[in-house]
Amino acid sequence: MKDSDGFPLPGSERQVPPNAELIGPCPADTQIEVTVYLRSKDPSGLQEYVQQISEPGSHVYLTPQQFAHKFGADSADVEAVRNFAHGHHLHVLGHDLGRRSVTLSGTAASLNEAFAVNLQHYRYAGGIYRLRQGFIQIPTSFANVITAVFGLDNRPQARTHFRILSKKAVAPGAVTPVTYTPLQLAAIYDFPGGFTGQGETIGIIELGGGYNQTDIDNYFQQLGVSPAPSVTAVSVDGATNSPTGDSSGPDGEVELDIEVAGSIAPGASIKVFFAPNTDQGFIDAVTTAANDSTVTLISISWGGPEATFTTQSMTTFNQAFQDAGTMGKTVFVAAGDNGSSDGESDGANHVDFPASAPYAVGCGGTTLEADTSTDTITSEVVWNETASNEGATGGGVSDVFPKPPYQDSVNVPAPTTQVGGRGVPDVAADADPVTGYQVIIDGSSTTVGGTSAVAPLYAGLFARINQALVQQGKSRAGFVNAALYQNPSAFHDIVSGNNGAFSAGPGWDPTTGLGTPDGSKILSALEG
Repeated sequence: MKDSDGFPLPGSERQVPPNAELIGPCPADTQIEVTVYLRSKDPSGLQEYVQQISEPGSHVYLTPQQFAHKFGADSADVEAVRNFAHGHHLHVLGHDLGRRSVTLSGTAASLNEAFAVNLQHYRYAGGIYRLRQGFIQIPTSFANVITAVFGLDNRPQARTHFRILSKKAVAPGAVTPVTYTPLQLAAIYDFPGGFTGQGETIGIIELGGGYNQTDIDNYFQQLGVSPAPSVTAVSVDGATNSPTGDSSGPDGEVELDIEVAGSIAPGASIKVFFAPNTDQGFIDAVTTAANDSTVTLISISWGGPEATFTTQSMTTFNQAFQDAGTMGKTVFVAAGDNGSSDGESDGANHVDFPASAPYAVGCGGTTLEADTSTDTITSEVVWNETASNEGATGGGVSDVFPKPPYQDSVNVPAPTTQVGGRGVPDVAADADPVTGYQVIIDGSSTTVGGTSAVAPLYAGLFARINQALVQQGKSRAGFVNAALYQNPSAFHDIVSGNNGAFSAGPGWDPTTGLGTPDGSKILSALEG
């Protein structure tokens, strides 16, 4: 493509991290696959539909097939991309109208020329990766057609949000370590009984590691969960269920997510979508799960500071979550484990993405002390164990997404950017490793915390809630944020503690959102 023909793809700009060491050009014959995302064939119709389903109440949701037909990519746009690919010696591996995506493959040389990029190899984050900087260029004729291109750059994109309780002594004055099973937490938080999540499928997004079926079987057997939930692995972009044997690595994330969601909703099926830990792998896993005809709930426990994602990436994720809502699916995302800084060292406040996406339910964390003999909460405060290096809940205000209408009734602090304003998180639950979850990882019984546990906890709760709603002839919860904000009394308000810059107080706050769940009250609110 001649530069004079080029149009910088909005939001595609990337920088090379300052600590990356240049090795040299990516070899010209390197084979690379990229995913090109396209506009909806009816963007205004889609916005109208989203407006309808954003109002609390029962809705008629679209099936993935109906969604693809009404709001998917236009076949003419797919054909135009196909012609562009052929003109640049690229192969079209496939397309998906519902995901609005086209997958292309070709050599680094062909892709450099097609998208006017300069792919270079760098030593970065313990490995050698293909990085680019600046904008991706597309032909001007595609200016409003192509919305994003992923896969040219394959740097690691996201991190897990779980923490294994450390063996060292807990800081003076801190909580004495105590552990809970997910079933105990379900009882403490009054999840509706008599429901198993039957008829629901929880899609779990994973960007590495894997699970051992033996661990999963042993865990459910120990908890007396019988029959055990059905767990299947789905490969995205070539990634597979690949346990590493390192419990502190991504296996910890994968097994935690399955064990928490599966024990709370054993009647639900669980599909684990494994993808590479790149921006391409992450978004392809999300759009694959969102357009899967069986998936009804999505749980994501990976993320990173907003500034580590491109704008095209954040826009595409939020669009995918919006699409999921039109199909009656609820998306739960961990809000991060590094307090109000989100682990950044610039002294500023940051929120974690994709928890900050307005079409997701951001899930923060608490420190929970409860009497398991009576299922009563004795104390619950904001999770902040940074003094003993055990993490703190993420939370704050987005720099990227404006304050959504469902937060009009709550007091979100002022954003630091003109465009920002979305408050994070929306909800919370136990996440402190010191009051952590009993799980099995790589064959060992382990105590784990982190907001990673909260997303699958809510997915399990909503599998039960959806089953109850469907039995009454109502629609699934779907995009539930507005309904949750209209029913703050369905949550235990957390009024004590902070995550660094932000403190808890009455009502919604940027540490624990609306609070922790009273599952039966949430079901009653959604029934109404």
